[in-house]
Amino acid sequence: MAQGRYNRAFPTSLAAMTLPVLPDSILAALDGAHASWRPLLIEGLHAVMAANPDYLSQLATDEYLPTGGRLFAAFALPLDQVRYVLVGEGPYPRAASATGVCFMDGAVGSLWSDEDGGGLSKAVNKATSLRNFMKMLLVADGQLQADQTSGDAMAAVSARARSGAGSHIQTLRQLQDQLTAHGFLLLNASLVFRSHVAPARDAKAWLPFFATVMAGLAAQAASTPTMVLWGKIAELLRKLPVMDAFPQIVAEHPYNLSFIGNGAMQALFGPMQLLKP
Repeated sequence: MAQGRYNRAFPTSLAAMTLPVLPDSILAALDGAHASWRPLLIEGLHAVMAANPDYLSQLATDEYLPTGGRLFAAFALPLDQVRYVLVGEGPYPRAASATGVCFMDGAVGSLWSDEDGGGLSKAVNKATSLRNFMKMLLVADGQLQADQTSGDAMAAVSARARSGAGSHIQTLRQLQDQLTAHGFLLLNASLVFRSHVAPARDAKAWLPFFATVMAGLAAQAASTPTMVLWGKIAELLRKLPVMDAFPQIVAEHPYNLSFIGNGAMQALFGPMQLLKP
């Protein structure tokens, strides 16, 4: 099976004449992924072209986020280390924020406000989903009450975090590292955002890619990863037959305030203590 997949991903002889040629810029972006993913990613791209022959060629000449060759940045975690696949809707619609990694806003540095009486940093508060995720983690850890996640309560948490006691991580990069250390593949349902294209349209175009790559993950992973699905677009993925191979945890998108009190999310993330160094 593995040999067949390799041949499809790197076609030679007769196969090379039957498979479409992938755009150079799309192929170049594969350098941002760990080498263990490359055969599966190329197979997934061929599946996209089989379903929609013009999509990738048009995308390659269009403007989209993320920029900087980060189209496959979510796949930096080696395949055999994946324990969870966290699926969001799509990249942030801002160039500085879209990193190619689900939910990781590139415009965010510090997690905590540097102002007296402040809580989370202004950049975190601007990224609504990240703000609610942070508050959910603090509630799950017992540092906040579910009905008191702002004002003085949040300021007190922030003061402890910035005290220098080493009780809390300080940056979004550290949070991303914590998640990947726990085996999270941070993937968006749609790998791109285009201001002139409905997100649902791009998400639909990437469905064959997602189905192909996840089938390969299910076949090759040492143990079957758990799917963590956020939001309406991510929830659509549940209709794919390949999803039957995975345990699933579904929640509303974190931009909803109700996410802070979501018991399933607290049960999943609480024991990981992601905010501790």
